[in-house]
Amino acid sequence: MGRTPWSARVPQDPHFEHRERIKQADVGVGRGPGGPPHFTLVTCYNPSRMKNSGRTKPLWLALLLAPGAFAQQQFAALGDFKLESGVLQECRIGYRTFGSLNSDQSNVILFPTWAGGTTEQLSGSVGPGKLVDSSKYYVILVDALSNGVSSSPSNSKQQPRMRFPKITIRDMVNTQHELLTRVFHLQHVKAVLGISMGGMQTFQWMTAYPGFMDKAVPMVGSPRLAPYDLLLWQAQIDAIQTDPAWHGGDYEQNPARAAEYEFGELFLTTPEHYNRANRREQVLEQIAQARNALGGSDANDKIRQCEAMMSLDVSLPVEGSLARAAAAVKAQVLVVVSKYDHVVTPGPAMEFARLMHAQILELTSDCGHLATSCEAQKLQSALAEFLEH
Repeated sequence: MGRTPWSARVPQDPHFEHRERIKQADVGVGRGPGGPPHFTLVTCYNPSRMKNSGRTKPLWLALLLAPGAFAQQQFAALGDFKLESGVLQECRIGYRTFGSLNSDQSNVILFPTWAGGTTEQLSGSVGPGKLVDSSKYYVILVDALSNGVSSSPSNSKQQPRMRFPKITIRDMVNTQHELLTRVFHLQHVKAVLGISMGGMQTFQWMTAYPGFMDKAVPMVGSPRLAPYDLLLWQAQIDAIQTDPAWHGGDYEQNPARAAEYEFGELFLTTPEHYNRANRREQVLEQIAQARNALGGSDANDKIRQCEAMMSLDVSLPVEGSLARAAAAVKAQVLVVVSKYDHVVTPGPAMEFARLMHAQILELTSDCGHLATSCEAQKLQSALAEFLEH
């Protein structure tokens, strides 16, 4: 078994999803805090299905296997939800909660998922001694639209496959706002934070609902994608849609498996990191294995999330002025960037941080977009300090 596609990476190797390790254990019905009944999905980890290709056990696996790593998968039914492009019928949003809400509701942290990621995977980043400490904070993880858990092309009965409407990062944030206000009855949170596409959602939260949070921490995200980033995401869409197996989205098996793997290997880290981590003999073998892989993100789900990221520009409501968008931000902000990030290049986030006079944490390892994993201790310490003061 070769390494998984780049849409299949797991915390703390975050930002993209892994589909090889979960089996359903039980399905039931529950009720969220003050909210309507919803289905809950209890999942369990099946380590016998995982292999690590002979490498040292990564941090994400240790976190994922830690006791209490998972909370119940829950869903909120939002009904027909107005999008920027139309209406999403019978919208459902997945979420998980960790920790306890304090008496004055001042310890809530919202943590949305990265591209292709799920709250199941994000759970590995939450808990005592982890990125977000659930012994101090009430942490709400939210599955972003089109991640295969919340309403997505792959699971919508009313608007399946490419009949699923185009979505934006603002749409994702609006559904999360509805979840917090309607289901959790919250009008304010301590912080919003996220990694990669979760960082993009954080930038959108800061500008769309500036009074809703005290603090915001976008990590390796962007307020609007740089030209290089747009090229990357459009190339991935093109690789899917030009694959003969795509059939306009009505495929029988996920198309463009090899291309998805290749994009990840090219962009997630840096040439220096890749050459150090891989041998010549294994490269073509891994590509061949990826070509026949059945896992990874559903291609239609991925297209809709790629389009959402490409359309993001927090300055659009203020005539394209990042300065005016930054001036509207009320939260204290810590912007985390990776100097050698080839997936979400750091320029736009750095510019926005300077306009806000925000704190900046620059990660400088050659891990690129995965620097939040390689420099996990540095990030965790900085985040804990920022949230405490």
